[in-house]
Amino acid sequence: MNEMIFPALAGLVGVIVGLIIARFSEKSKANKILDATKKESNALIKEAKVEAEALKKDKILQAKEKFIELKSEHEKVIFSREKKISDVEKRTRDKESQIQSEVDKTKRLNTSLEQKENDYNNKLEYLDKKEDEVSKLHKRHVDLLEQISGFSAEEAKKELVNSLKDEAKSDAMGFVQNTLEEAKLTAEQEARKVVLSTIQRVGVEQAVENCVSVFNLESDDVKGRIIGREGRNIRALEAATGVEIIVDDTPEAIILSCFDPVRREVARLSMHKLVTDGRIHPARIEEVVAKTEKQITQEIIEVGKRTVIDLGIHGLHPELIKTVGRMKYRSSYGQNLLQHSREVANLCGIMASELGLNPKIAKRAGLLHDIGKVPDAESELPHALLGMEWAEKYGEKKDVCNAIGAHHDEIEMKTLFAPIVQVCDAISGARPGARRQVLDSYIERLKEMEDVAYSFKGVTKAYAIQAGRELRVMVESEKISDDHAAKLSFEISQKIQTDMTYPGQVKVTVIRETRAVNIAS
Repeated sequence: MNEMIFPALAGLVGVIVGLIIARFSEKSKANKILDATKKESNALIKEAKVEAEALKKDKILQAKEKFIELKSEHEKVIFSREKKISDVEKRTRDKESQIQSEVDKTKRLNTSLEQKENDYNNKLEYLDKKEDEVSKLHKRHVDLLEQISGFSAEEAKKELVNSLKDEAKSDAMGFVQNTLEEAKLTAEQEARKVVLSTIQRVGVEQAVENCVSVFNLESDDVKGRIIGREGRNIRALEAATGVEIIVDDTPEAIILSCFDPVRREVARLSMHKLVTDGRIHPARIEEVVAKTEKQITQEIIEVGKRTVIDLGIHGLHPELIKTVGRMKYRSSYGQNLLQHSREVANLCGIMASELGLNPKIAKRAGLLHDIGKVPDAESELPHALLGMEWAEKYGEKKDVCNAIGAHHDEIEMKTLFAPIVQVCDAISGARPGARRQVLDSYIERLKEMEDVAYSFKGVTKAYAIQAGRELRVMVESEKISDDHAAKLSFEISQKIQTDMTYPGQVKVTVIRETRAVNIAS
């Protein structure tokens, strides 16, 4: 039994000892792990402290930057507000100074006005006193004269009137006698005046010749197409060209009436193109008229070039050539201006050759002497001075410019070409049948009538037709209403009645048209 107990005790002791040893080894291991953990935690704490310090510094820097940013923005806002306040204060000061200056000015004006009012009152008082003195002096003189003459004022008046009547009768008898004697002596002169007046009456034929063109037709069927439905085509032609188109019973002919030859030619060529093409309607009419106007402008240039070449004149400015071409469609006292200028140029060349002067310069001056009669715009200068200005502008020589400006004695003649141009101009105009003043004044009156219409706002076109008995005015539909159109017609008629002199009556027709255009593609 003892043998069995002893091993058991020994095994129990061994287990106990093993447990104790195991416990001590675990404790030592635990102590080691604890020490390692403490070391690791201390390291982590140190690292965390470092990171915390860095993070703290970073956040502090960010906070400082944000503070600085906010501070700068705040300063900007404050600066902007201060600037606005200073601007407002400056404007206020300016307004105050302006108001103060206005107040000072008003005070000065009031003071001046009061002074003038006082002066005026003083002058009125002085005048009243003088008027009283004059009336007293006049009465005293009348009384004195009555005493000296022995007549009263009424008796003296009657006596004076009777004496003047007798004197007037004797003077009248003498005047009548002298008039009769003068009439006998000037009977021949009066007869010549009668003859001249008769010649002027014949000048109407010249006016008809220069103001009317006849457009020939192949057949009378074309007349209906030209007139159009309800007269739309003929109205469109008249509105676009400013020419009165007369369609009467004359077989195969239409009459074009207008004082401006350019307008008549545009109307004639436009009608020729329309009749040839066959398409006659308002839109086509406006297109053809616009193209024809460009064609006429080109033709004017060609006429100027041909004239210059025929006369042997070189180096003329293109604008002067164009002006020479426009002379074809202008008249002076019923005489075609281009024909007159060509005639004067040839006469000047011949006369200059006879006198030993340069005929080319003389021809040049003779051709250009009346260019001032075809201005692009109205001018108050005489045509001679206006022509001289144009010649100087476009590089003509001093001799030519002086001859142009001096041919009507507006300026001093400084060259020998000036009297030559003057004499040749008189020769060309003085030949029998060269001029008719009746036509020129008639055309001037029609142009003046159109200018009256153009002086009103909203007027686009104005045409004098029916020999000046009617004025057709086209207005802008956007600017002029129907009621305003009626008022405008009355105002134009009143201005014509007030400012112009004309025979008979003038009918003023205001046309307001609204047109809608769309394109189908």
